[in-house]
Amino acid sequence: MTEPFSRTFRVRWADMDFNAHMRNTAYLDLAGDVRMLYFESEGFPMREFERLRIGPVILRDELDYFRELRLLEPVTVTLALAGVSDDAARFRLRNEFLSESGAVAARVTSSGGWLDLEARRLAPPPVALAEAVGRLSRTDDFAPIAPRAGRGS
Repeated sequence: MTEPFSRTFRVRWADMDFNAHMRNTAYLDLAGDVRMLYFESEGFPMREFERLRIGPVILRDELDYFRELRLLEPVTVTLALAGVSDDAARFRLRNEFLSESGAVAARVTSSGGWLDLEARRLAPPPVALAEAVGRLSRTDDFAPIAPRAGRGS
């Protein structure tokens, strides 16, 4: 199995909350950044999404906390595939936030899909983008996403 895509950051002043640890929305911000860094590394920078008139849309985020992250602490954020529909129009992505010791500090699971910016609905991505998603390492609990009854993708 391949290693998950990852990037390392430091917890910034702007990421802190009143309790002196990383605020919940900072986790979501970093999860989004790592997703887009992955797509860029696979040949899909923002300009390419604009050209294709398609973009990732997150419909649900689940955030689980295991330990605090504090100011200036290094944090490695991984990205892996937790599920995908047969047509690749919908996906479930998992980010783990690892402390300097390698302990999991938090986990974000994001469910989303590819938004056709003309039709304003979920649609299968171009083949090359579906293949890029498929190249992500898979989580231990990876599960295919079943078709939605009575609706398109």
